[in-house]
Amino acid sequence: MRTIIVSGASSGIGLATAERFARSGDHVINLDLLPPAPDTVNGTREGGGRVRWIEVDVADWSSVREVVDRVHAERGRIDVVIANAGISVRRGILDLTEDEVRRTLDVNLMGVLALWRHATPHMLRQGEGVLLATASVNGSRGYPLYADYNASKAAVASLCQTFAIELSPMIRTACVAPGAVLTPMQRAEYTDSMLDEVNERIPARRHARPEEIADVFHFLASPQASFVSGQQFVVDGAETAGATTAFFPGPTGPLR
Repeated sequence: MRTIIVSGASSGIGLATAERFARSGDHVINLDLLPPAPDTVNGTREGGGRVRWIEVDVADWSSVREVVDRVHAERGRIDVVIANAGISVRRGILDLTEDEVRRTLDVNLMGVLALWRHATPHMLRQGEGVLLATASVNGSRGYPLYADYNASKAAVASLCQTFAIELSPMIRTACVAPGAVLTPMQRAEYTDSMLDEVNERIPARRHARPEEIADVFHFLASPQASFVSGQQFVVDGAETAGATTAFFPGPTGPLR
């Protein structure tokens, strides 16, 4: 039975990913500030498997290290780490505040780096391991109204490459770059009409389901992906295959 750590697994992509691994018989630990979704009872959801929740802020390096070391001491090994926890706030460049930007970067970038950094020594000692993370198509092109989020996800893709080069051949890395996914975070920021507008720009004509992203993570952690490392997998229904991002005016009209 493998030991899997997933951050931000109390909802959305993280929850679907944790359940996907649990259904396969893996022992899954969810690192999240918030408890699992309300329809979860004792870490088990209908149709899912057992997922253990540990409350932790991934931006707190000392807390992340303590939890990772504790999980390793209890389980004897850490096989796969998925740094998924992330936040975003939809706002224009002129509305950015230092506190909000720092929090976004602390969670989306420093949280990935902390989790990977503290899991790496355990994986090196055991001679193998897989480090995965949730990136985004926002990290590879300029989506308006998400400047800090875009920058944080571009950095995740860069981390993936650097860790792969330094840690091969014992440790593999990869990140999944979803396009639009219908998660609670997306739902909180978009009205129904805004979601419809996004769907019109996606050739697949819909948002992805969190379970579809979870399936990609499960593949990347499998022996079938044993020669995959340092790569970013885009899962976006062809959104970025050729079309350009729709234009959004700035908060005071187009900025020139």
